[in-house]
Amino acid sequence: MAQNIPELYGSLVFNNKIMREKLPKDMYKALRKTIQNGTHLELDVANSVAVAMKEWAIENGATHYTHWFQPMTNVTAEKHDSFISPTGDGEVIMDFSGKELVKGEPDASSFPSGGLRATFEARGYTAWDPTSPAFIKDGTLYIPTAFCSYTGEALDKKTPLLRSMETLNKEAVKMLHLLGDTSVKNVSTTVGPEQEYFLVEKELYKQRKDLVFTGRTLIGAPAPKGQEMEDHYFGSLKPRISAFMHDLDEELWKLGIPAKTKHNEVAPAQHELAPVFDTTNVAVDHNQLTMEVMKKVAEKHGLVCLLNEKPFEGINGSGKHNNWSMTTDAGENLLNPGKTPAENTQFLVFLTAVIQAVDDYADLLRISVASAGNDHRLGANEAPPAIVSIFLGDELTAVLESIEKDEYFDAKKSVQMDIGAKVLPHFTKDNTDRNRTSPFAFTGNKFEFRMLGSAASVANPNIVLNTAVAEVLRQFSAKLENVAPEDMESAVHELIKETISAHKRIIFNGNGYTDEWIEEAERRGLYNLKSTPDALPMWIADKNVKLFTEHKIFTEGELHSRYEIWLENYIKTINIESNTMVEMVQKDLLPSVFKYMEEVSQTATLKKSVVSGISVETESALLEELTQLSGEMVKGLDKLKTDTAAALAEEDAQDSAKAYQSVVLADMQELRTSADKAEALIPDSLLPYPTYGKLLFSI
Repeated sequence: MAQNIPELYGSLVFNNKIMREKLPKDMYKALRKTIQNGTHLELDVANSVAVAMKEWAIENGATHYTHWFQPMTNVTAEKHDSFISPTGDGEVIMDFSGKELVKGEPDASSFPSGGLRATFEARGYTAWDPTSPAFIKDGTLYIPTAFCSYTGEALDKKTPLLRSMETLNKEAVKMLHLLGDTSVKNVSTTVGPEQEYFLVEKELYKQRKDLVFTGRTLIGAPAPKGQEMEDHYFGSLKPRISAFMHDLDEELWKLGIPAKTKHNEVAPAQHELAPVFDTTNVAVDHNQLTMEVMKKVAEKHGLVCLLNEKPFEGINGSGKHNNWSMTTDAGENLLNPGKTPAENTQFLVFLTAVIQAVDDYADLLRISVASAGNDHRLGANEAPPAIVSIFLGDELTAVLESIEKDEYFDAKKSVQMDIGAKVLPHFTKDNTDRNRTSPFAFTGNKFEFRMLGSAASVANPNIVLNTAVAEVLRQFSAKLENVAPEDMESAVHELIKETISAHKRIIFNGNGYTDEWIEEAERRGLYNLKSTPDALPMWIADKNVKLFTEHKIFTEGELHSRYEIWLENYIKTINIESNTMVEMVQKDLLPSVFKYMEEVSQTATLKKSVVSGISVETESALLEELTQLSGEMVKGLDKLKTDTAAALAEEDAQDSAKAYQSVVLADMQELRTSADKAEALIPDSLLPYPTYGKLLFSI
């Protein structure tokens, strides 16, 4: 690790400090104006920035540049061009223009478009996002960009995210002005996405077809030990893991990613990294980059980083926690209750706006985290349930109840925690506990959206959050904008009271894992969209189309395209998993079972030939069990193949997705049950792939 961390941090980022050093003063001011206020970037400014960016990149060893974008694939995309430009005399110069900086032209025909573009309509554009800093990775200058089609439709996740940030900014500033704070010019949302992941030996990984093709294990008997001892969580880091995390921190810090916290997670071989908050679009870029760097650094250590939401059956999967808040240009957190939340009118207005937004658009929040992998986590005792609810804690809930009932709230003094030992310091008790079963929990000065899967982009949930809260703030403003100044306090109180009364059903501070909560949520009329195929049709429900189109986040065509892309992605994911499982059981596991049966049979024959009348009950019982299990696997394979073909043949994508979810996944689970029982009976030396024990405990 470099000794001077402040010097290391951001050393590969074209950040504000570098821009101020490299750009003429007038150009620097013009660029900052664009970044801070969203004003148009003139070509002469772009040219000046391009020259400075190129010189800085070359100084730091870069030979190429790329427009780095986020198509609808859950991974990033890039096309690398060199800085060289032939001079006509057999030599080259290093050149980079403002036009090359602000616009790129990748082939758009092979990226998912959900019917927005025909395959032969190949032209697409990338447009520089100056609010997210360029950076250098592997000798290439990376320029964060948006991605759209030739006809202007958004084909990526950044474009609607930036639109949603602008919408929330507009509505939040308007609300603050109505509340009397006219000095605020800008409100931005901030995000700190915590990232869970698994690390396994690379050589073992390469022996598992399921991990290579799908990112998760499709068969595998449980190891003798799982997570039941709870000794891995926050446990001491093993040397190889510590070395990996050490190098990961260094690589992330060079890229200006504020990696802050690292620790072992609950499951064996599972770990977590948490960054400091950043502006939402930068945080989204950073999280995509973090996942890429994790994989790259793991390779250097002879490891593989698994980001699938459920790599192993029987132990916790991996998720992300999307810590979301709103901050003014003066640095004020609008979700900070202060010392007396009951008297903080501004806080209560924005708090109740979020409460209404989550209640009104809980279906969209569920969809924003929907994927085949995440369906395996949600509702298990490792992640929140599929039912969206809000945890506020006892004190804030009591504040809202007192407002609703027009009663005086008796604010308790900060409770000092005395934990018995005189040598230990006293500290103040927080006004909320932490509820790990809550999908959407208030945690002091932010909301923690806990439903995200580990492999997902954090763009989608933040698009939904920003837009939904902006819509509620717009409704609030409409109710307050004609109120006389002397009546404003009373009108705001009444607005908060009405909002609490209408939307308190979404608040739940209890255990989200219980059957009683599922029943209670149904009585409250809350959504319980258990699977991705159940959830996705709500994306194009009338109320949601209206939300996104009125705020100009998506056109109707862009909304329908995403619906089609998500359905198609779900279908392809389960289809690949089914095909991989068939191959593993048919080509790998069954031959191993038959070979072991042959060895057991030979042992029994040998025993009888050596000692007349000796019992071979043990061998016979084992052979009988293996025969039964192999027969079940053969039948299960036939059923899985037939049902997968039928699901794939469905003409309607929604029907196909539902068939994969309700039939094919059930077939896979049934086949897995027999396969795992058989695997548990076979010696490791006969298995063609490493067991859970080796995968989870080899490092």
